[in-house]
Amino acid sequence: MPKLTAMMIVRDEADRYLTRCLAALTELVDEIVILDDASEDATPEICLSFSRVRLHRKQSSLFFHDEAALRRELWDLVCATAPEWILALDADEFLEPRAVAELPYLLNQNYFQVIGFRLFDCWFNENYFRVDGLWNPWLRGFAPYLVKYQSHLSPQWPSLKFHCGRFPLAYRRLPRLESDLRIKHLGWLSQEDLQKKYQRAVEHDPEGLYFSRAHYESILYPREKVVLQAWLEQNSMW
Repeated sequence: MPKLTAMMIVRDEADRYLTRCLAALTELVDEIVILDDASEDATPEICLSFSRVRLHRKQSSLFFHDEAALRRELWDLVCATAPEWILALDADEFLEPRAVAELPYLLNQNYFQVIGFRLFDCWFNENYFRVDGLWNPWLRGFAPYLVKYQSHLSPQWPSLKFHCGRFPLAYRRLPRLESDLRIKHLGWLSQEDLQKKYQRAVEHDPEGLYFSRAHYESILYPREKVVLQAWLEQNSMW
């Protein structure tokens, strides 16, 4: 089967989902390239406890100042490993368990170099995902998370410091296969996470250039105003 490399940026993830995330990825990929954004907790030690991790560390944090520059740096580190396929996940994102059976099919097909998945934002509880407004995964559609490395493509990144995406622009212009594999995102479960993400959004996008201010305000909606749908596990189609 073609080599599959995961890439990830981490910062102070020790008390969140990192161990669980890396354990799940170890079942799916051959290598995990991680760029640590100057963590101040045990994040690097957790990363190094997994034999498939290649860890790179920054001495000063860049994520909150220029996310695009950080993701471009991670991309360059991955490209140096002679990758075949590259999976871009954050430390609070999980491909559903049936990916073990279905990823080999995606990696062995030769029709598409980009695979899109739907992201499901779990809210308050990982057994439910949010469906109101722009949080609805069925309306938001598919985003690229898995690409076949193309050494001839330009590594140019968008000139955005926020909401910059996870791959170079050239990959985003390729035809993509829309897979029904789902990604469960746990980054919105705690009130602390909600507050941090809200503050980052309004500080980096005060004029609502990326998303409307109403969407940012919906991050802090009271529980009774949030519309949820149950997450149901799906059996593999193979």
